[in-house]
Amino acid sequence: MRVVDTNVVAYLLMAGGQSAAARQLHDRDPDWRSEAFLLVEFTNVLAFSVTAKRMTASQATDSLVTATALFAGRLAHVSHALVLETALRYRVTAYDARFLALAQQLDSRLITEDAKLRAAAPELTQALTEALATA
Repeated sequence: MRVVDTNVVAYLLMAGGQSAAARQLHDRDPDWRSEAFLLVEFTNVLAFSVTAKRMTASQATDSLVTATALFAGRLAHVSHALVLETALRYRVTAYDARFLALAQQLDSRLITEDAKLRAAAPELTQALTEALATA
């Protein structure tokens, strides 16, 4: 089981600099978990990608369908009180705190390519390369 951030899912389902690493990690352990907010953030990434002409609306829709299926039954809802506590403790946004709080609840580390988030909570996070090295 792996707890993943939105950017890791984007690398898995969209072409990008860490796509090969994301695919490799998913091949090793396809049981990916995340906070339910992941689909909101991923939808935003897709909308921006269409607006920036990096993909078509049809491709974005297909990616959203794939992401939804990938996380069916694997998205958790973290309480707002815990999100606030986590955001204040690590001095991160409430959006990022949702993922950190879930990782903590599941006694796991959040796999993220967000260097700022990893610096804020190194004990709760790891980069894709770190996750691959320990897989």
